[in-house]
Amino acid sequence: MKKIFLLLLAFFCSLFFAQNKIDSLKLLNYEELRNKFNVYDESNKKLEAQVISQYYLAKAKKEKNILEIAEGYNLMHSTEDFPVALKYIDSLAMITKNVKGDVYPARTFIIKGNLYYKYDNLKAALDNYILGLEYSKKQKNLKQIAYANMNIAYLNSYMGKNKEAAKTFRYYLLNSHDITDEYQHDQMRVSLAYCYIKINKIDSASFFIQEGLNSPFVQKNIYNRNQYLYLSGQLHLKTKNYQAAIAELTKAYTYFSSINDNNQNFVLYSLGKCYEELNNKQEAIKYFTQIDSNVKKTEITFPELGDVYTFLIDYYRENGDKEKQLYYIDRFLKVDKKLDEQFRYLSTELHQKYDTPNLLQEKEVIINELKNKKTFLYVSVSILTLILLLLTYFYYKTKKAEKEHRKIAQDLIHLIEKRNLEAAQSKNDKPVEIYEPVKVESETKTIKTVPEDVAQSILRDLDNFENKLHFLKNGITLTSLAKNIKTNTAYLSEIINNHKGKNFTTYLNDLRIDYALDQLVKDKKFRSYKLPAIAEEIGYNNVQAFSIAFKKKTGTTPSIYIKEIEKSILN
Repeated sequence: MKKIFLLLLAFFCSLFFAQNKIDSLKLLNYEELRNKFNVYDESNKKLEAQVISQYYLAKAKKEKNILEIAEGYNLMHSTEDFPVALKYIDSLAMITKNVKGDVYPARTFIIKGNLYYKYDNLKAALDNYILGLEYSKKQKNLKQIAYANMNIAYLNSYMGKNKEAAKTFRYYLLNSHDITDEYQHDQMRVSLAYCYIKINKIDSASFFIQEGLNSPFVQKNIYNRNQYLYLSGQLHLKTKNYQAAIAELTKAYTYFSSINDNNQNFVLYSLGKCYEELNNKQEAIKYFTQIDSNVKKTEITFPELGDVYTFLIDYYRENGDKEKQLYYIDRFLKVDKKLDEQFRYLSTELHQKYDTPNLLQEKEVIINELKNKKTFLYVSVSILTLILLLLTYFYYKTKKAEKEHRKIAQDLIHLIEKRNLEAAQSKNDKPVEIYEPVKVESETKTIKTVPEDVAQSILRDLDNFENKLHFLKNGITLTSLAKNIKTNTAYLSEIINNHKGKNFTTYLNDLRIDYALDQLVKDKKFRSYKLPAIAEEIGYNNVQAFSIAFKKKTGTTPSIYIKEIEKSILN
């Protein structure tokens, strides 16, 4: 009875609070209501923020104000979980579909992108950001263009492309004018400092962290202060000042965990790395296991989780705790699958150390061992024999694959040397194409829409593009190339497909890989570069993309190819 009474009392108190709040809100205009909502939302006062958003939407509907109804839906979605939030954004899209001006639908796509980003659907987030950017450019809305660009930069930073993201953050931080408000300006500074830490621009990162901590806006906003505490801790971790890092990260974690903010996982990761560097594995395990617990509840991942599960698996393997080892292998495989779906690549080191097939095999061995624990003494010889056979099988399988890769590399080298000799005799300096393009089977199956004179002009431009090695420039897209040769993407795509026998991406990759194959044979200095430098030299943003394209085209890897060149020179 007492419990029921307390519940009823709480219910009527909340009704009384809401009614009093609504009575006070009647005195405020839309801008004042938005400001009040932002204060509550940033302070994680969800109930108060919901009361304001509900009143805002009701007021706008009563006044039949379309733009304010849309803003009401926007406020409402901010305080709801994903399914309900998405419905409010759909309502926003519906109410604004006939609105004239330069804000919608670009703003709707950006808001939807933010929602997907918040709930870790990075592909959907990026798709919506790109649509938002396209509409913003069509409508020439500088603010919307900036918001879309900044959100894509946030996404790039999350995906590890911090050098690219830093350029965008720095540009808008220094050239924001009236585009961003104080909060957005500060978030760009936070993100820029983070990017600088990741790309080892320590002095620049330190400058922006101190600037942020000293700004009046941050000093009066506890959430933002703790963001800078986290960044400062990360900076200390980067510079190996572990005790200072732990002190600041612990403060940040206390705050973020108290409001159940996802930043707590990034802080936990940095704390775990501090203790890992201090060789205090027990403390590192404490923080890494807490990350796993949090991720299991929210299903929100981040790229560094691979490091976390690698450490946990190794730790419990070393300690002979097979049940926990098995548990974290399962967790790693689930996270790895999601990350693989979200990103085009994972950490090379993680794949080398724990590639999926080996983990699955290890999982099966452990399961069988645990099931047969009572009879282990009787079957140990059989298990050891099986393991030995498996290891032998994988060893010879690996050796066979390596031998095949070396043979492919040797054949390529001989082919290139032969073609270079022929090219020298014909005085043709054009980079040798190692493989003939795939020919179109039947001209009658191809619908030609490009006028003949335009087609010939594009083909001349493509010859110029190839002969002058413009394909080595970074960031080339179908759109940028079409713009450079003064045509449209449809014509250019059709010409490449019909005359080169491949799509644009394959065409660009083939030119770059053919150039690399040729230069590695001819140029000792080029061959001495590290793989990341070679990748950058021929237009790739990262070594993973280069390696994938190289392997796809040739059937071998860049490192094996270079080793075989060195061997052929010595012989």
